[in-house]
Amino acid sequence: MRYRFLGQTPIQVSTVGFGAWAISGDFTWGAQDERDAEAAIRTALEEGVTFFDTAPAYGEGRSETLLGRVLAPVRHRVVIATKVPPTSLEPKALRASCEESLRRLNTEYVDLLQIHWPNPKADMEAAFETLLSLQSAGRIRAFGVSNFGCRDLAPILKHPEWVPATNQLAYSLLFRAIEYEIQPFCVKQKISILCYSPLVHGLLTGKFTSADEVPVERARTRHFSKNRPHTRHGEAGAEAETFAAIAAIREVARELEEPMANIALAWLLAQEGVASVLVGMRNAIQARRNARAGQLALPPAIIRKLSDMTQ
Repeated sequence: MRYRFLGQTPIQVSTVGFGAWAISGDFTWGAQDERDAEAAIRTALEEGVTFFDTAPAYGEGRSETLLGRVLAPVRHRVVIATKVPPTSLEPKALRASCEESLRRLNTEYVDLLQIHWPNPKADMEAAFETLLSLQSAGRIRAFGVSNFGCRDLAPILKHPEWVPATNQLAYSLLFRAIEYEIQPFCVKQKISILCYSPLVHGLLTGKFTSADEVPVERARTRHFSKNRPHTRHGEAGAEAETFAAIAAIREVARELEEPMANIALAWLLAQEGVASVLVGMRNAIQARRNARAGQLALPPAIIRKLSDMTQ
């Protein structure tokens, strides 16, 4: 496993992080056996994963509670990140959300507290000042944001003390929108990028060869037709293009004799500004397989090839 620093902080994390949404068991992921979830966490630790990312919204607190219970004996050697809902950015509500997360996580402090989504109606000056106050009080070590674009981050240009350590963004071989504006912005401001949905709900594991094989509860993004049962967009989708790209990536993985998921994660870790990829791990087998992507360094020619085929 390799390790990188978050922004300009002294906090170092594993390049493969444990994304703890899936272990909560919800509509998107389905029921989760707690014994499997606990085994996934412990196996990830054995494989060198030190970074665990969760949120109050994941299973209505179940994810935080589960992590808190399993990580308690090793709290001193792990980095825990959680979030505050966009509806809780008023100072009193933000503090309350943080304290509730600390209680569920069974810890005196959280290493990274992130604003989960932008809220254009919120007083962001008050929100960032509250985060600084929580940091000064030792309740959080650092703060970050999630899903913030350049406009959302514009205020930090006038207030350097508000610069977040991280910005958690959807980024993968199949979703590269951040490369146009927000990735260069984060690199310039020395804000580390944390990649969520790096395997696009399992598409980049290679286990699905057509759109019809994808469970309907996961076939909701703009990769899929608007005619899929749970989509909320009104677009045609890009199913043919998506699965053509997946087939091409699968061929590269076959040539390298590496799991397709690890190829996808290693490509992300080669991109500028990326500190860690947050991967769902629902059992010990997935945890061991995904964690090993942290050791894989792709040749520059392969990185360019993957980039070209997914533009």
